[in-house]
Amino acid sequence: MPTRFVRTAVQDIGEFIYGRAPRPVRLPNGLTIGGGTVHPELNFTLPPMAIDERTMPEVADQYRRMITGACRRALELHLPALVVEFELLPDLTLVPEWGAEITALLKQSLGEAQASRGILTALRVTPNDIREFVRPPKLREGDLVLRMFQSFKLCARAGADFLAIESTGGKEVHDDAILNADLPLSAFALSILGCRDMAWLWDRITAVCGEAGSLPSGDSACGFANTAMVLADQGQIPKVWAAVIRVMAVPRSLTAFEHGAVGPGKDCAYEGVYTKAITGCPVALEGAEAACAHLSPVGNISKALADLWSNESVQNVMLLGGMAPTVSLEQLAYATRLMNTAAAAGPAEARKLRDWFTESDASLDPQAYVLRPDIVLALSAEIVREPTSYLRTRRAALGVLSVLRRAASGGTLRLSKPEEKWLAILSRQAETLPEDEEEFIAAMLKQIDASKVRLQDYGLGPA
Repeated sequence: MPTRFVRTAVQDIGEFIYGRAPRPVRLPNGLTIGGGTVHPELNFTLPPMAIDERTMPEVADQYRRMITGACRRALELHLPALVVEFELLPDLTLVPEWGAEITALLKQSLGEAQASRGILTALRVTPNDIREFVRPPKLREGDLVLRMFQSFKLCARAGADFLAIESTGGKEVHDDAILNADLPLSAFALSILGCRDMAWLWDRITAVCGEAGSLPSGDSACGFANTAMVLADQGQIPKVWAAVIRVMAVPRSLTAFEHGAVGPGKDCAYEGVYTKAITGCPVALEGAEAACAHLSPVGNISKALADLWSNESVQNVMLLGGMAPTVSLEQLAYATRLMNTAAAAGPAEARKLRDWFTESDASLDPQAYVLRPDIVLALSAEIVREPTSYLRTRRAALGVLSVLRRAASGGTLRLSKPEEKWLAILSRQAETLPEDEEEFIAAMLKQIDASKVRLQDYGLGPA
């Protein structure tokens, strides 16, 4: 039976901090995440190249060089632990054996580094959600679904310590919601479509993990909230809209934990600070050191609550300092070293650094403001009191808009005049969300383009 969170695991702002989680994750080798130390989580990927049967030896060699360079630099920098995330490119999921081959290669190199020098290591593997490769996506059946789950199984058997995914159920509707600044449509895609797909998906991922001995770690609203963040950075949508989507995505990401995930949450799930508050599970986060992958307005504030600190992803290309994955690892190492040094000086010093991370970003962008630890705790308590995913998403929208209005009027958040106008527009839209879920679904189904979505896959149409 799924878990149902009804209150936040963290209630004291003094205890809400980087490196510590009420429910830390402990691996058999002794590595603990959320137990008091922030560890780097390095993510790397291939340079532009074809992936096919002919090039697979070169693909394997690229990954071998990346992990070898990273492990060498981790030892040179005296890191006590190193977590690596392997995000499978689509081709490495479409042919599950290829993804498993790279998983085994990475696991072997990490094991050798641990055996020879004592550094604690872990490998997170994230198969690609290839279900969206047909339109409308087929989420429950077909060749792509079978291949994706086979990828999970083979990667788990090949040594993955953690399994994760950046799932996309509901994205086929949410993309239009982002571009049209349609808050009710966003709520429908996230809370009705997304949460239903997540529940189905994570029951099965958790089962795979149980069979193979891997841990189900977490999911991400990357295709929803991060898409909005990138579009806002490019000036294509309002920043306040991206901030609202981030908080509205919380119930969707929470669904993974209610169906078996234990953390650490995915690095690109900036909404993970809310799931940490609610579940007590540790989270990976990213920010300043992820500029190699994408720009963001939350480079420092996301460090305030991180248990793993990630670079998002970097291609294996040569920089002046060396190969990019090795350079990224060095950046992560120094960032986490500072965080851990402050924590070692005592709780007051750790909180001071957390607050500096927060204050440096929070007033400059609404997307940063909604990641303030005090705001996260307050909104999390409101969200989790609601009994259903829809009502939680509705509460998230109403709550975050109220927070942003107060911050803008009180001068703690700087908003341009156009952003203030959009804040008012979005607030009016949120007020139209009914309390009755069935009423909401019925109204939204009249607006949905049925050619873009297989409603039966979400239990909303004929089988």
